[in-house]
Amino acid sequence: MDRMIQNDPRATSARFDGKTAVITGGVSGMGAATAVLLAAGGADVVVTGRSDAAVDAARDRFTATTVTVVRSDAGDPDDIAALAGLVAERFDRLDLLFLNAGVAKPRALPSVTQELWDEVFAINVRGPFFTVQRFLPLLRPGSSVVVTTSMADRMGIEGLSVYGASKAALRSLVRSLARELAPQGVRVNAVSPGPIETAMVDKLGIPADARADHHAATASENPSGRWGTAEEIARAVAFLAFDGTYTTGTELPVDGGMTQL
Repeated sequence: MDRMIQNDPRATSARFDGKTAVITGGVSGMGAATAVLLAAGGADVVVTGRSDAAVDAARDRFTATTVTVVRSDAGDPDDIAALAGLVAERFDRLDLLFLNAGVAKPRALPSVTQELWDEVFAINVRGPFFTVQRFLPLLRPGSSVVVTTSMADRMGIEGLSVYGASKAALRSLVRSLARELAPQGVRVNAVSPGPIETAMVDKLGIPADARADHHAATASENPSGRWGTAEEIARAVAFLAFDGTYTTGTELPVDGGMTQL
């Protein structure tokens, strides 16, 4: 674990002072933006990454004294258990568990293998479920679980059938877990990103010489006329986690209107 200092210009208030958060898949993209936002407001945050390279890069990028970077595979049961134990040693309660880690493996139907299916569902579905289970002792009344789903859980997207199915399963889990944890005073919600400017886009298998055209075409199809930013997702997560106190079981689309209009 590494402690780091972040000189962020947005660190202008103590809105999240005293809050604790764990963000899986928090070393880059939307997870990292959420960590920066929360830490700037005074929260104590643990973020995880799957690979040594990603964790090392995050340790170079993050410099906030309230952010700790941990290597943990979100789809590995042993890593999930170890993460829960580490966090329990540090915090006596958790205010936010943000289950953001996920993987997209674009494949046309004929080239989907059982191994690919199992990997995607292990990280995108099994991992979040058992992470919530492991962290239950820290989820006290007033705490919140936020899960990253996707517009792919309601739209048919060519080449993303396995990913879309995994996110649809995750959306269903949000409803079930919200119902089950409501008596404990724990809220469970999902944030559903649309096209967001993150490194994940580079993993969708789009040829480098076609990315500019793809980017422009996607923006033109969006009612908002643009791609979203990781910071816009972070603000939505913070709302669901701390401000939406009468909201549970819902999925908040942050997609410029793509699934709504």
